[in-house]
Amino acid sequence: MDEHRPGALQETTAEEHPVGTARLTRWPTAAGRALVALGLWLARRVSAHGVLAVTATLGGLVVLALTAAAGGIYDAVEEGDGVAGFDRPVLAEALRLRRPGLDAGLTWFTHLGGPLGMTLVAATVTAAMVWRWRSRTPLLLVLVTVAGSLSMTLVGKAVVGRLRPPRAEAVPPYETSPSFPSGHALNSTAIAGVVAYLLLLHLQRRLARVVTVVLAVSWAVAIGLSRVFLGHHWLTDVMVGWALGAAWLAVVVTAHRVFLTVRATAGDR
Repeated sequence: MDEHRPGALQETTAEEHPVGTARLTRWPTAAGRALVALGLWLARRVSAHGVLAVTATLGGLVVLALTAAAGGIYDAVEEGDGVAGFDRPVLAEALRLRRPGLDAGLTWFTHLGGPLGMTLVAATVTAAMVWRWRSRTPLLLVLVTVAGSLSMTLVGKAVVGRLRPPRAEAVPPYETSPSFPSGHALNSTAIAGVVAYLLLLHLQRRLARVVTVVLAVSWAVAIGLSRVFLGHHWLTDVMVGWALGAAWLAVVVTAHRVFLTVRATAGDR
């Protein structure tokens, strides 16, 4: 298939889509330049797309390290140290603020950040971006992000196995899977973040870019806090979900930047 014929899906290029004045292929730090050098070395043996695949695999190793770190944080939670001491007071405050109408509204909203809700939202937004830009880049990056964030959620819950808040303090429908980390917070952070990143590649006005970032952050924060308010998660579950989601987003964005840099420098084979 000829990718350059009219109507064919293209891929984002670094030359076409800087983020404001920042070039995606500019690496001011020594660590960044070393990463690109590794990518160029790999590109001589595979291709720019192969480099993207390898980088995603390395990101999978990062996922495992983050999961192990989450287990260490859970040890502190068990001991009631530090921020874990806010879990009970925050849930108690949520109980005080609950009202039937508010509970129903937040239950509807929090479902948007669940597996089905985020899948539908992500699929709709991705399809719109692919159609509007005639680019397969949104599909590729969203699929990688979703696969990684769901894997982190499943592995984290299996490794830690923390119990959710008592059902007597939760708003139905009840959930039975392990509580730590919050999958809603993790997936919402990663997916909203990658959608914002894709939009930043196309937005020219600074105000539009700022609004996009604010909306993405607000979405992730609101979804996470709704989980605490409804008694489905402890505050620390949500905080770790935010942290893991942001870390995975950083991996995906970095992998894409390396891909663009390698393709711009060495070309694709």
